[in-house]
Amino acid sequence: MFLQRKGNQMTGFTYRAIALAAATAALLGACASTTPGQNKYPTLNGAQPLVIGHRGASGYLPEHTLASYQKAIDMGADFIEPDLVVTKDGELVARHEPNITATTDASTRPEFASRKTTRKVDGVNETGWFATDFTLAELRTLRAKQPNPARDKSFDGQFQIPTFREILELAKTQSARTGRTIGVYAETKHPTYHVDAGLPIEPRMLAMLAEYGYTKKDSPVIIQSFEVSNLKALRKLTQVRLVQLVDADDVDSKGNMVLVAPFDKPYDFAVAKDPRTFPDLLTPQGLAEVKTYADGIGPWKPYLASGAHVLGADGKPKDLNGDGKINDNDRVALPPTDVVKNAHAAGLFVHAYTFRSEAPGLLSDYKGDPKAEYKRFFALGVDGLFSDFPDTAVAARAGQ
Repeated sequence: MFLQRKGNQMTGFTYRAIALAAATAALLGACASTTPGQNKYPTLNGAQPLVIGHRGASGYLPEHTLASYQKAIDMGADFIEPDLVVTKDGELVARHEPNITATTDASTRPEFASRKTTRKVDGVNETGWFATDFTLAELRTLRAKQPNPARDKSFDGQFQIPTFREILELAKTQSARTGRTIGVYAETKHPTYHVDAGLPIEPRMLAMLAEYGYTKKDSPVIIQSFEVSNLKALRKLTQVRLVQLVDADDVDSKGNMVLVAPFDKPYDFAVAKDPRTFPDLLTPQGLAEVKTYADGIGPWKPYLASGAHVLGADGKPKDLNGDGKINDNDRVALPPTDVVKNAHAAGLFVHAYTFRSEAPGLLSDYKGDPKAEYKRFFALGVDGLFSDFPDTAVAARAGQ
């Protein structure tokens, strides 16, 4: 959906259509006038924006599998994105969350029935099966599955959970095969949770990156986190590019960001009783601070350009397309914010998330064409974006 975060599906804005249509047309026109050969993209340094395979090509195959990463590479993604969690015996593997219930067949495996438990993740109790309770050997007996019920489930049960080393090796070998550099865009998932479990992600990750010689700013690696303190600590230990992720819980019908814990602020802020929230990181002052420890920001895309429901006289959203449902098809685009401009002024690149192709997640302005959304954000000057459908993102970037 348009207002989807990096994880769950979210919903939510109102506007004057004539002014908006003009603004959107201008943006799309600006993007269409830029071709790869001109090197005049409105990005921080004028370079072509990156396409990041979000959990691989997760719109087509079960996320965080070697097959999904390979498909993203074959589709032209510049980076593949593994979310990193740690096993009971200290190995880095790729899963969207420590709780692997939704993305593996753990719940159907009788030999692991006793592993079902309740753990607190970012202050919230979750019940299920957790990577931190499995050794790597045990996790390797599990098989990945598609967590999105609207997507193809025919590949469920076919793929193992990959290790971080396997992902680095894949990127290295595919770079050699394709003749283009395939980067790895690793997220440290729930750093505080892992520290509390005695299984910190960062030292393991840095040790492995050092094995591959990935220690410099131009290394084909980017590290991202929703927390702040681990990024600040990493800045002292590596010159690899770092990205501050920025989240929210939802977007209301008027297009305002909704801040509800645990998606209101970096969880380490919550632990430290820091009153600041995610939007505070996107003010000019906040961006200046981010620049002291990171190279870029990774905001949820409504922070850059949102969409609103058109409200009727009863105050309820109108069903613009008449399908009997209220979703993102019933939203209209709103003018962009100043976040990209302000981030660039602070010397930070901007990588927005998450772009998907399913029709219910596209604004009415895009008329069912996901490429129109990509083109709008490219015109805004994003330096890269996370996509579940890298082929569509690559095609839009090429002006197709």
